[in-house]
Amino acid sequence: MKTIAILSGDLINSSEYNPDALKAVVQVLKNEFSKLEKQFPNESIFFSMYRGDSFQGVVENTELALSMALQIKAAVRAYVMSKDLPKNAIPMADIRISIGIGKATYKKGALEESNGEAFQFSGRTLDAMKSEGVKMALTTANQEINAEFKVHLKFLDSITDRWSVASAEVVYFLLKRLKEQDIATRLNRSQAAINQRKKAAGWDEIKLLLERYIAVAQNNFK
Repeated sequence: MKTIAILSGDLINSSEYNPDALKAVVQVLKNEFSKLEKQFPNESIFFSMYRGDSFQGVVENTELALSMALQIKAAVRAYVMSKDLPKNAIPMADIRISIGIGKATYKKGALEESNGEAFQFSGRTLDAMKSEGVKMALTTANQEINAEFKVHLKFLDSITDRWSVASAEVVYFLLKRLKEQDIATRLNRSQAAINQRKKAAGWDEIKLLLERYIAVAQNNFK
């Protein structure tokens, strides 16, 4: 068995969505899973939906796990059903994501039949998150790492909870490594406006967290 990352997640309060909204947000998730697999063609990345509003994914390169989880979240938070909705609107949808890192084996296309500590960490933590009101979590066999990131990710929740649609949209493209001017061109906005949105989204703090996570992954998850 090798050390891998398992991302387990679900839509928050999906029972309150109307059928069209639920179908649309689930499609956003499916599209993003496909985009991630194409974005990292040399990595082993597999995602699947289950129970209608839940998903699970394998990311063999553990250094990518947190940025991928955040990119999925940003894609969902940036989605709007009406193009006329103002960009400062509150996002209509949100997700919980639990990252479990540990030894595991898996079958591509049959993740429900796979097992190992990464699956157990991810699944059990996701169940606990629902009652704790936590939206992003990391669980490993190392309790010191778990304690550190429990604090980090609680702060991350406080940042992402304040995102507008525009904030989520900019973070999404930043996570895809687009430069400010490229984002401005894509969104038909000025670079100054994109820079302002980036600051409002807490990008500098998010970037520091991602850098810290990568350092921890490099030193511990091999």
